[in-house]
Amino acid sequence: MNIYKLLQLNRKIKSHRIKFLALYLLHKFNKRYLAVNLDPVMACNLRCKMCYFTDADYVKTLKGQFKDDDLDQVAKAIFKRALKLQIGCGTEPTLYKNLVRIVELGKQYKVPYISITTNANLLTEEKIEDLLKAGLNEFTISLHGVTKESYENFMKKANYEKFQNAFKAFAKLKATYDFKVRINYTFNKDNFYELKDFFKHFSAKGFDILQIRPIQKIGNTEYNDFDISSLEKDYPKMISEIRANCIENHIILMAPETLSTLQGENQSSLIFDYTFCYVSPNKFWKEGFNWREESFNDYSKKIGWSQLLFSNAFKSKSELKTLSNRLNYEIEFN
Repeated sequence: MNIYKLLQLNRKIKSHRIKFLALYLLHKFNKRYLAVNLDPVMACNLRCKMCYFTDADYVKTLKGQFKDDDLDQVAKAIFKRALKLQIGCGTEPTLYKNLVRIVELGKQYKVPYISITTNANLLTEEKIEDLLKAGLNEFTISLHGVTKESYENFMKKANYEKFQNAFKAFAKLKATYDFKVRINYTFNKDNFYELKDFFKHFSAKGFDILQIRPIQKIGNTEYNDFDISSLEKDYPKMISEIRANCIENHIILMAPETLSTLQGENQSSLIFDYTFCYVSPNKFWKEGFNWREESFNDYSKKIGWSQLLFSNAFKSKSELKTLSNRLNYEIEFN
C-alpha cells in the first residue's frame, strides 16, 4: 500500500461531506480507516531542544510501558481497523525491548502499512534488519540539524556518527528489502539555512521521503524562539532548490510551498480527529474505552461513533474546525 498516494488523494478531495460519508461506510462495513499511533514506552534517550523532553516537569508525568502480556490485547482491540500503524508518536520506541513483536503483531493482523518514528541513535544494522524481517514498511527519522555541530546542538545527547551509520545501513539493506525511509526535518531560524547543503551530508541512497516542517510550540521546550517570519522571503527559493535536488534524486518532498501557506485552511485536517487513534500505556483512543475487555467495535457502538461520522457529513466546516492549527504539507511525487 502506498500511504503517500492516499495522503495526496485526501488532499485532492475538497469536500468534507464526501470524506465523512466514506468514513461512515468504512466503519459500517468493518473496513480499515484508522491511523493507530502507538507509544509503547513513555521515555526518550535524547533531550532535543525543540521537544517537550527538555521540560523536566513534563517528563516526570511521562511514565510507563506496555507489559508483554498487554501487546496481544492491544492488537486484538484495534489492529483489525488500522490502515496504518505508526510506532512512536511522541516518545522513542527503540527503547522498548519488544519492538519487533509489535511489528509482528501488526503483520499478524494484516495492517497494510507499519512505520516507526525514531531518532535513530539506537538503531544498528542488525536491529534495522530484525524490524524489516518482521515486516516493517517505513522508518520515519527525526532530524533537527544538517551538520554535526548543529545536529548535536539541537539534539542533545545524540551522536552524529551513529545517526549517519543508520543511514548507511538503510542504503545497504535497500538492496535486499523493500522499505521506505522518511526524514522529518524540523526547522527554526537557526538551522534553516543549512538545508542548502542537505544532499552534501545525506546520500539520497539512504532515504526516500524528505519532510521539511517549521518549529511548533509543543510545551516548555528549551529552544523557544518560534518566530520564523524572518525566513519568509528566503523560504520559497530554498524550497525550490531542495525540490530540484529531490527530483534529481527521486525523493518525495513534503513541505509547504510558502510560509504563508501555513496560515491557510487545511481541508484534510477536518477528518483527522476521526481517523487518528492514539495508544499509550496511559491512554487508549477515547476516554472510557476499556481496551482490555472490549473491542473497538463494541466501544464505538456504545458511544454512537457511526452516527457521529454520518452526522458530520451534514455539518458545516466551521463546526468541524477542531484542528484548524494543523500544518499544511504539500506532497511532491517525483
